[in-house]
Amino acid sequence: MDVVNADGAASERAGYRRSAGSPRGEARRRELLGRVTDDLAVNGLVDFSLRRAARAAGTTHKVLLYYFDGADDLLRQSILLLRERRIGNALAAATGEPGGQTLAARVRATWPVLIGAESGLRVVDQAMGLAMYDPARYAVLGREASDQYLPAVVSLCPEHWSQRRRLEVAEMILAALRGFLVNWITGGDPEGVAAGFEALTRALDREEAAG
Repeated sequence: MDVVNADGAASERAGYRRSAGSPRGEARRRELLGRVTDDLAVNGLVDFSLRRAARAAGTTHKVLLYYFDGADDLLRQSILLLRERRIGNALAAATGEPGGQTLAARVRATWPVLIGAESGLRVVDQAMGLAMYDPARYAVLGREASDQYLPAVVSLCPEHWSQRRRLEVAEMILAALRGFLVNWITGGDPEGVAAGFEALTRALDREEAAG
């Protein structure tokens, strides 16, 4: 079952192009994207379509096709924006947490943001499901998730570490958090997730103590 409907596909082929020229055009594109993203956060991925997006944006699907390359492009850019919001919230929690000077403490501070449903950010996890369900069409949603998340996790690592070490540890953290998040959403075993998370933070404490 397709999650993103194909309505408007004929119009998408009609030759409408995005406006990339003027500051005014970019401001309009961002305004439309913000409205569509807010709708996606509230109503989720199921039955997302160009016409639904147009209703949310208060415009027509032809106007959206002037600024975006179809429904899939609009979905992708909305997910990017939601992910940016989530990363911003997580980094703010990590850097603003009292006593959050260790890597383990910073990672611990991000967890409530990741499992919270604030502002519909859980939709970004559903998008990963799309990437697995239909990789030919949605693989970019998975690739871009790593591209966005990994630098943020690297930034939590001690600055005196080499770039290679920071990257290696960040990859481990990201993989572990993704696994914990899937279990949290689907597994019905919060105690097991909590235990695994504690094991991760202990491993990070040992890694940092190694110098």
